Amino acid sequence: MHAMTTVALPATNHGSKRLPGDLAIWFFILAELLAFAVFFAAYAFTRAKNVEMFNLYQQTLDRDLGALNTVLLITGSWFIVRAVQAAHRNDIKAIPPNILLGWLCGGGFLVVKVIEYADKFGAGISMSTNTFYMFYISLTFFHFMHVILGMVILTVLWFQARNGAYGAHNAHGLESGAAYWHMVDLLWIVLFPLVYVMR
Repeated sequence: MHAMTTVALPATNHGSKRLPGDLAIWFFILAELLAFAVFFAAYAFTRAKNVEMFNLYQQTLDRDLGALNTVLLITGSWFIVRAVQAAHRNDIKAIPPNILLGWLCGGGFLVVKVIEYADKFGAGISMSTNTFYMFYISLTFFHFMHVILGMVILTVLWFQARNGAYGAHNAHGLESGAAYWHMVDLLWIVLFPLVYVMR
């Protein structure tokens, strides 16, 4: 009995430590995180040399809209977690609606961001206005494009999930897409306080 228990435990531990999704998506995610890390470091370094100017123009950003977008992305990630959990318990019918709700949260994020951009561009602000706006526009637009890619991935996952592609024995594709979506969420969680809040 003791020998059987000893054999069973490592198998359980090994299973719990499995990296979700495909290895390739994790290399891609690490490369993306590195690119954003360089961007964030450049922002922080430049800000340290121009604190007063950055603080002044930072006040022109709409923190409420930034906070709303934070809630939208976190909520979207929660729905995607629910989709993956549904796949693991083989609840096939619950996967597509949760992916769709995550997608809608991403769409809400894009709408809010477009409202922000329209306000700034309508006021004649561009990347050449000053250093702060150069970073604000480039950083948030870079992230904006990642949200769009994430929504494209969720669209593909939704169509596949509707065809019963994912379940307890085949969740790798869903997990890979979820990992990318969580990365997009994580990046905004860093970007929002860095650009909108930090004084």
